[in-house]
Amino acid sequence: MSKLVGISIILFSVFGGYIWAGGILAALWQPAELLIIFGAGFGAIIIACPKAVLMDMIEQIKEVFTKESEDPELYPQLFGLMNMLMTQIQSQGLKVLDEHIDKPNESSLFLMYPAVLDHPKVMQFLIDNLRMQSMGKIAPHDLEHILDEEIERIEEDSLRPSHAIGKTAEAMPGFGILAAVLGIIVTMSHIDGPITMIGVKVAAALVGTFIGIFACYCFFDPLAKSLEHLVERKSAQLRCVAAGLVSFAKGKPPMLALDAGRKQIQSENRPSFIELERWIEEQRG
Repeated sequence: MSKLVGISIILFSVFGGYIWAGGILAALWQPAELLIIFGAGFGAIIIACPKAVLMDMIEQIKEVFTKESEDPELYPQLFGLMNMLMTQIQSQGLKVLDEHIDKPNESSLFLMYPAVLDHPKVMQFLIDNLRMQSMGKIAPHDLEHILDEEIERIEEDSLRPSHAIGKTAEAMPGFGILAAVLGIIVTMSHIDGPITMIGVKVAAALVGTFIGIFACYCFFDPLAKSLEHLVERKSAQLRCVAAGLVSFAKGKPPMLALDAGRKQIQSENRPSFIELERWIEEQRG
């Protein structure tokens, strides 16, 4: 909803101000200019990005507009699941989890926490690193280093769509100038025509420059920043899991290990320690 509100404010402010100043809205409708600028922009994205990045870009854009905030059930259920896992490991060792982490979608334990199953990247990160620990003894500082490197790699991959759109945003004024130059070429080919027709064609050419600047600062650049914030939110989920696992590997009791994970969550989604305790009690109940 906030994205739609932002778009509405931009459109109202830019085009409303233009009309208020005496501009004619129909003069800005230049399909040829739109085709040149946006066609060149999207074509450049396709040339620059591998297919995997393009698919990830589409998914991230969908999520930005459909899921603007964190799933309210994710962290309560994630902490509840991690508490159950840590408690079982504490009493019976890592091998007790084999039946659960091999087929999590069929595990009676994981099925108790559907919100975690709905976030496959978080679940896979948790399962993979529990499996890695069960295969051999890993020193806590080595585990921390491994998890940090994995998250850093995931972040770099996830930020590629944002970087691609950001680069396109920087290029949009150039594409606008390209459209304007082509418009001037068209105008010069009609230089012997009526002066009013020349004025109309020059105005149409200048619209290209406007569209390029508008697309850069009012659409592509904000969209790139929005995708970046989405990746940061998802990275916080992984850092929460990683901090909890590392703290538990260092010998901390489950509650303190979970608190270490809690501190990695972004401030707008981070529960207090009291809320964390309440979540764990509710999940136990």
